[in-house]
Amino acid sequence: MPVTQSPPISFTDTAVAFASKSDGELRQMYALFAAMNNNTLVKAGGGMMKTALKWKLPVKFLIKKTIFEQFCGGESIRECLPVIEELGRYNIGTILDYSVEGEGNDQSFDHTRDEILATIDLAHRSTHIPFSVFKVTGVADSGLLEKVQSGKPLSANEQASYERAKARVEAICARAHQYGVRVFVDAEESWFQDTIDALAYEMMAKYNRESAIVWNTYQLYRHDRLEAIKQAYAAAVKGNYFLGGKLVRGAYMEKEGRVATQRGYQNPINPTKGATDQLYDEALRYCVAQADRISICAGTHNEASSLLLTELMQQAGMRPSDPRIWFAQLYGMSDNLTYNLANAGYNTAKYVPYGPVESVMPYLLRRADENTAIAGQSSREFLLIQKEMARRKLQK
Repeated sequence: MPVTQSPPISFTDTAVAFASKSDGELRQMYALFAAMNNNTLVKAGGGMMKTALKWKLPVKFLIKKTIFEQFCGGESIRECLPVIEELGRYNIGTILDYSVEGEGNDQSFDHTRDEILATIDLAHRSTHIPFSVFKVTGVADSGLLEKVQSGKPLSANEQASYERAKARVEAICARAHQYGVRVFVDAEESWFQDTIDALAYEMMAKYNRESAIVWNTYQLYRHDRLEAIKQAYAAAVKGNYFLGGKLVRGAYMEKEGRVATQRGYQNPINPTKGATDQLYDEALRYCVAQADRISICAGTHNEASSLLLTELMQQAGMRPSDPRIWFAQLYGMSDNLTYNLANAGYNTAKYVPYGPVESVMPYLLRRADENTAIAGQSSREFLLIQKEMARRKLQK
């Protein structure tokens, strides 16, 4: 008999989705998302915020109490602790995401390595932090990664720099393995993704002998990523280690298309969103079918794909709490998915970005852009907030 979730899952249950929000907090969310649904206001406001911070005008407190508080956990790991505890009350894990873009030098790369190690140390001590995460470009120069992928010979200085970068990746993965903390290696641009993949698979072969500790990330808006997962699975079987995979749709679509045109090669991105959705769901089916060797995290805000994964788990006789399957969404978004999945017993986590307000502004402005109204229609988030306010009979 298939294992069914209990209670039955619904992504429209706003009572569960916003259970952690007081009436005052819900009203604050309403005001913020109402502002973000004004395209003109978002574009003008984003520019003004960046300028104000550059000129050191006293706007940091305002930013921190509005958009920063909605989408970030704090400016430091310590400031994130209340958020971690609050999510934990609802059986939702936290993935601390250090969202500061480095300065491209060894000092910056070493600082980022140390920050990631600190998140792993905290995860080791906490029952509410199931994963750590890092970008390889946080500990290595992107131009160097690209040159390695191109196959061009490195100079002596470049080779030494690359060895230092590999040592930082090794330090992170070794600490994760020592403490039994799973760590995501984030996906990045295609012109150096092969280099990142090679580093991730080298770490998997070394540290994933007993379980999936190191997890690579697959951007399924690339038409070749399901094939990449299949090749990675074959290598894991041959090498007798476990494969961890975070499945996302992708984050660099416009940039990928622009660079492909500039450099004269085929755009690696699927031609339509429908093609990406289909490929993503095919990847879910493939990975669940190979769950003896593959553990996955569905990093998605897509309701249909999330529901599909719950159905695939049922069909495979997997309990909602099966440790090989995780769901994750960004903090401050898609609470209707996260809280309802957690309420039904699924392994669920929030990506919680953190870092100094000035340093995470690029991330915050991307979140504002994502939530801006399309063709005059309110975003999904705004509609859900309105629905919950109506359920609570709150005045707008």
